[in-house]
Amino acid sequence: MTGTRWTRRHGRGEGILTAVPRQGHERSAVSVDRPHVTADGARGARVPGNAVFFPAAAAYGMLVLPAFVLSLLGYVPAPPGLATPAGHAHEMLFGFALGVIAGNQLGPVTARHLVLLFGLWASARVAFLVAPQSIAAMATNIGFATLLVFQLAPRLAGSAKKWRNQALPIVLTAICGSAIALQVALHAGAGAAAHAVLGVSIPLVSLLMLFMGGRLIAPTVAGQFHRQGERLEARVQPRLEGGLIVTMAIAAASAPFADRPWGAGIGASAMVAASALATARLLRWRLWALRGRPDLLCLAAGYAWLAIGLAFYGIALAAGRYLAPALHVITAGSLGTLTLNVMAMTRLLKARKDPSRARLPVWGTLLVGGAAMARVTSGLGVGDTHVMLLVASLCWSLAFALLLWLLVRVR
Repeated sequence: MTGTRWTRRHGRGEGILTAVPRQGHERSAVSVDRPHVTADGARGARVPGNAVFFPAAAAYGMLVLPAFVLSLLGYVPAPPGLATPAGHAHEMLFGFALGVIAGNQLGPVTARHLVLLFGLWASARVAFLVAPQSIAAMATNIGFATLLVFQLAPRLAGSAKKWRNQALPIVLTAICGSAIALQVALHAGAGAAAHAVLGVSIPLVSLLMLFMGGRLIAPTVAGQFHRQGERLEARVQPRLEGGLIVTMAIAAASAPFADRPWGAGIGASAMVAASALATARLLRWRLWALRGRPDLLCLAAGYAWLAIGLAFYGIALAAGRYLAPALHVITAGSLGTLTLNVMAMTRLLKARKDPSRARLPVWGTLLVGGAAMARVTSGLGVGDTHVMLLVASLCWSLAFALLLWLLVRVR
């Protein structure tokens, strides 16, 4: 990247490669892992987690969503794990998304640990699709979530000094705990408990996207402004970030009581407040003033989807209707956009490519946006529901097919 030098930074998220402008102090960080080098200079047997998890998660996301939609519409038989909306949610959140989280946060790990983690993740996907209530599905899904949290949480917690930084290991632990709880509930056939766990999972995953999205967008935007000869005063914005952590924690804590008026009211208020804070944070980054950085605008689009989705979900929760389309603004719109762009940017930076010149992530972002809009309109009863679901499925699959092509081709 022109005007940028590369340096290694350790600590939180060890193995992160940081882009530092040559004439300034702004930093733009993306989790890009390099081969581990021992003290004597020899390469250790360590492999970046994203080298395996990112392509696998992209391929799984590309296939599992259309499999659910086509089975829902009666075109193909439903795999047992995708026969219900709860199974679909399980695989999108704790199959696809948790795989992306693993690739993003693991850093360089020994080949043995990576084989074990990835083997558990892949086995869990097969076991859940084939027999979601089986012992095999429960053992592999719980095993993966447990091993992942033990791999990540101690390192992240040990290097976090400020209370806001402690939010990352806590929310990762809570997400893995939700994956375990949901698997146990599904195995036991406890539909109400499974619904409650999914209700908690949405604000937890949203909080993770708010935290990680802000920590990625703020320094990269500040670095770009520096290269344009300007200065961005509002970067991480600690007070707004702290407010987002508190409001989303309240939303998660109130989610199990969403069937009661007071619980729905608290959760709705927290979601809408978080949306206002996220919108203010996004506007203060002044992204409209960036020049020649479509990659950063794509990341910002994912953050904007999240701000809109939180407001929509809060209003839907208070009204007791339209929860499904509101949920898909967060999952299809924000989760899809952010995961696609983080995976693409990580691979491009690792290959020493300029993300601002890559066009596949831009097309992917537009396709994910189209998928989200089609899914939301179908939930609102606008247009032909059948057609809108097919359009959403097609757009999503094409977006992640483009991402998979980039991940395989760029080295």
